[in-house]
Amino acid sequence: MTNFVQINYNIMAPRKFRYPIGIQTFEKIREGGYMYADKTGYVYRLAQQFQFVFLSRPRRFGKSLLLSTMKSYFEGRRDLFEGLEAGRMETEWVKYPVLHISLASAKDGGVAYMKLRVGTQLGWLEEKYGIERSSDEPGDRLANLIKSCTEKYGKKVVVLIDEYDAPLLSVMHQPEQLDEMRLALRAFYAPLKDCDEWLRFVFITGISKFSQLSIFSELNNLKRITMVPEYSAVCGITEQELHEQWGDAVADMAADMGISTEEAYRQLKEKYDGYHFAEDLTDVYNPFSLLNALVDRRIKDHWFETGTPTVLVNMLQKFGTDITRLEGSLARSTEFDAPTEQMKSILPLFYQSGYLTIKDYDSDTDTYTLGYPNNEVFQGMMDALAPYYVWDDISATTNSIVDMYRALRKNDMEEMLERLKAFLASIPYAEGATTEGHFQQLLYVVFSLMGRYLLTEVRTARGRIDVLWQSRTDVYVFELKIDQPAQKALEQIDQKGYMIPFSYEGRQLHKIGLSFSTKTRTIEEWVIA
Repeated sequence: MTNFVQINYNIMAPRKFRYPIGIQTFEKIREGGYMYADKTGYVYRLAQQFQFVFLSRPRRFGKSLLLSTMKSYFEGRRDLFEGLEAGRMETEWVKYPVLHISLASAKDGGVAYMKLRVGTQLGWLEEKYGIERSSDEPGDRLANLIKSCTEKYGKKVVVLIDEYDAPLLSVMHQPEQLDEMRLALRAFYAPLKDCDEWLRFVFITGISKFSQLSIFSELNNLKRITMVPEYSAVCGITEQELHEQWGDAVADMAADMGISTEEAYRQLKEKYDGYHFAEDLTDVYNPFSLLNALVDRRIKDHWFETGTPTVLVNMLQKFGTDITRLEGSLARSTEFDAPTEQMKSILPLFYQSGYLTIKDYDSDTDTYTLGYPNNEVFQGMMDALAPYYVWDDISATTNSIVDMYRALRKNDMEEMLERLKAFLASIPYAEGATTEGHFQQLLYVVFSLMGRYLLTEVRTARGRIDVLWQSRTDVYVFELKIDQPAQKALEQIDQKGYMIPFSYEGRQLHKIGLSFSTKTRTIEEWVIA
């Protein structure tokens, strides 16, 4: 069965590196000697190539730090860029007035609250640059700041807007409030078009895309770099950056865990890597999870600790999405541009939020294949889905899953299946939950939760395996039939050649055919070969 390695975490060992956990300010990171993956080359190239830029990335992916880096660059802080790529490329270091505004704090209220939060930040900027307040309306104040700063300092102005869509996302399911918020934000952003002659550079970030007519209709020269290969790694950590810039930190973590550096890289990659933001398929690690793993010296789930995707689960149910087919789903490039408030599919929102990523691209059909980026996201999503598709008694579900795995670890498949049968029979099904599709999704979540302990996959070149579990010593292929004999499920494994890819690896192979009954609502029989 599975080979287990005893890991001893020395939590008292001193940290050799300073990790910028919770720090999103470039100045603090550089002056404090914190670890930093050099993204300044992107900042320099963007500043030279474009005037209006929009970037969408999932939460916790370093968007705020990127804008802070831009702020320091345009403020001419040459001292902060010594030894970095932009420090070698830039020769002039012109100081511009920079208006840096974040709407992240305005996401939990209506229009009045949004105006209050934005107004506070505009007040700080007016005080900083010595500009008299001109109005109570945020848009008018922004326009006055831009024009007045240009006249006072003799330099065009840089505007950096972070989390532009935060207030919209908070009212996305409330049409009346959404319309009101959209109009209010449109009035705030409108001066960016009117003040073009006084603007040196504008950079806007967010998670999702809302209708072009809703917010940025006037900014017809807004360059979207969200899916441009050249900027696919502008946020996050690449494999090369991890090895070249943070290699010593990984080695330090590996030593503390009692594993080899190569094994540490493997575990980090499986857990946090796998994000692709363009057709070039450049691998990107989630920086938030990666940093937390390095500072904790422990590889565990971090991203989902910051928030459960309740909105996304509700959207799954709203669209009647078959969760078993999210992995491997197809989307054309035009779907990624679908306005969030007019979505006809769940895929754009799942992609924009980081729960799905690009796995492949077919240029002939302009079609992207999507899937979960890594084990952290997949297992976190299964945990979030469990109360909706399995049972809201999380403790009972966890205990049962652990019991099943322990039986499997003893190589006792009969006990594992008996426990699975008993667990499924104990679930209090909701009224009307009797369709074949419902049971397939229920079993998908249950088997996927087991994937916390074993590698779980569901596809082969010749077909779709219902469940594939792997350990270092064993391969388990499950085929499921609803209201049909288990033997028929077993025969399909051979007919489709599901075992062939594993035949020459030296691991022990197990074939399991399962029959699930919609009447008894549990596994009726099984055949093991």
